[in-house]
Amino acid sequence: MPQIAKVAVAAATYAIDKPYDYLIPQGTDIAVGMRVLAPFGRGNRVSEGVVLTLGQGVPEKPIKPIRSLVDREPVITEREIRLALWMRERYFCTFYDAIRTILPAAVWYSYREMWSLTGEPLPEDLSEREAAACRLLQDGPMERDDLCAALGETGGRVLSALKKRGLLQMEPQGSRKVQDRVVQIACLALEPEEALERMERKKKSAARQYDAVAFLAKYGDAVVQELCYYTGVSRQGIRSLERAGLVSLRSQEEYRISRRDYDAAAEEITLNDEQQRAYDEILAQCRDGRPGVTLLQGVTGSGKTLVYIRLAQTLLAQGRSVMILVPEIALTPQMMARFSAYFGDQVALLHSGLRLTERYDQWKRIRRGEAHIVLGTRSAVFAPLENLGLIILDEEQESSYESENPPCYHARDIAKYRCFRENARLLLGSATPTVETAYLARRGDYQLALLRRRYNTHRMPRVILADMRRELRDGNAGCISRELARELEKNLEAGEQSILFLNRRGSSRELLCPQCGYVPQCPRCSVYLTYHSANGRMMCHYCGYSEKSSEACPECGGAMKHIGVGTQRAEEELHALFPEAEILRMDADTVSQGHEKILRDFQVRRVPILLGTQMVAKGLDFANVTLVGVLAADMSLYVDHYRASERTFSLLTQVVGRAGRGDKPGRAVIQTYTPQNDVILAAADQDYDRFYDGEIRLRQLRRLRMV
Repeated sequence: MPQIAKVAVAAATYAIDKPYDYLIPQGTDIAVGMRVLAPFGRGNRVSEGVVLTLGQGVPEKPIKPIRSLVDREPVITEREIRLALWMRERYFCTFYDAIRTILPAAVWYSYREMWSLTGEPLPEDLSEREAAACRLLQDGPMERDDLCAALGETGGRVLSALKKRGLLQMEPQGSRKVQDRVVQIACLALEPEEALERMERKKKSAARQYDAVAFLAKYGDAVVQELCYYTGVSRQGIRSLERAGLVSLRSQEEYRISRRDYDAAAEEITLNDEQQRAYDEILAQCRDGRPGVTLLQGVTGSGKTLVYIRLAQTLLAQGRSVMILVPEIALTPQMMARFSAYFGDQVALLHSGLRLTERYDQWKRIRRGEAHIVLGTRSAVFAPLENLGLIILDEEQESSYESENPPCYHARDIAKYRCFRENARLLLGSATPTVETAYLARRGDYQLALLRRRYNTHRMPRVILADMRRELRDGNAGCISRELARELEKNLEAGEQSILFLNRRGSSRELLCPQCGYVPQCPRCSVYLTYHSANGRMMCHYCGYSEKSSEACPECGGAMKHIGVGTQRAEEELHALFPEAEILRMDADTVSQGHEKILRDFQVRRVPILLGTQMVAKGLDFANVTLVGVLAADMSLYVDHYRASERTFSLLTQVVGRAGRGDKPGRAVIQTYTPQNDVILAAADQDYDRFYDGEIRLRQLRRLRMV
């Protein structure tokens, strides 16, 4: 009975995306999860596909056969196939788009159309161009682009005509960007004493071969390349030793993973009462064998990472694997250092900043069960971990967990799906969770664990609100207030470090009156209006209200101003204020040099000032940082997004929490033109409940107005 495979075809668009039946050629060893090449569409153009199921039966109508296999073994599991099917329905993408997202880029092939003669006798009625095409192919196959370039504009039609007449054939030729790295290993084929004895008489005539045997006798197996380097023997000399029966060679796969030296040491973890209670609650939830979601909400510096490590230790001892996701690549060095200190080579790192070869080899380690802890950014949520026990989504409020490229998945959704499918626990960690996450936790849909005080029992940083309206009135038009300048001067004198944060997320500038601090508000919703330069209007993004922008303040008659600065201007001003101080800048322009180097310089060399965008606002832990400065706290409040207040509160709270994490007390200076704003006041007080209550009321109001 014929064997039939249901195949998801890459060439199918969303409208026709479904499994297609294909006949499996006799003698073909095929399995679910393998990729194949198969004809598709009326023109039978060869397309890549993934085998979803296998079966037997007599088809009602003739079906096309599979052309060839791409893989020798499955590249995707049945579990991942189910995930891809779920993503197709959830994110309105094709099945193949989902598969491409799940698998690393290194496993994918790029294909070339290779044309060749079929061997049929060439007729005499060929046109001049047809004859020219056949002459070009007499020396062997050629790529389509090369043929068309040689034949001119009508080359494509010429090839199609010859193919229809059965004179030419096309075969796709695939190549992978990344191949497995295989090295040759040399080892002695005899006992060391016997091998040296046999080489003794050649000690002078074949000195380098003797050195090679002596090296292997002393140190054991060695990579052929290294053996040649250390002894000076040639590869031909090693092959001579192999023929003589003294040395044997074998091939061995080698990982291309950079070995990073981390400074963090595995210190004994002692949890305080709050941490211990949270740990016990989450562990009990993991042990009951039922999937679910827990929110670990703790103030900045409360020691959430220590809870993560203790949970990972316990689950690993039980034979379960753990996944830790962070929102930014810049956060991976510190987190990797801490986890590597406790778990060593059991940790695999996955993020887009790694070389393609390294990401591929890390993925192979995970699939083979050599790594049981995965640390990475958004895409690491697809890591092929077996026996998953816990997924940790650190700083779960970050928008970077959502992909901007199709399929536009959210890592939290994927993690939740995997946990419910694999009976694992999803742990959402944050000092400022999203409003919807906090709402679900308060409603009882999620479990809630709270850390209300810092791990080291130190108080939260003292927050100073610098009124930038007063700075303008006093003639200071720069982006560094006198208050912040004084605090920076204190830190420089004391040898302590400072982090300055400039929120670059805002897409439109702030419009306000520097005299009285007036900001236009919606008369319906009492929220601040957003300035749109395209039409010169102020708009409410809750109810749609709009009004024409005014050049004069309706309250005091003063001139309205657009406020906005960039990191480069801020750096120039800092150099003018403190010419002797070294300053590191961390933004989209400088991070290409390597975020690890910037952060390492800041930590090891104790560079006094680090200026950056949201990269420095969360997750970083430096004991010597005692001052944080927020240069433009208002900038993200007046952007075209309904989460503007939420993101502003989160960023301010997170960046303030970078100060005073060591033994020294911390302080923060928040520069603002609207110090009376409720969001800024709540962030200054580190009061999430106050912000949440206000935001929930506002969203409920908006919902009522929409109804």
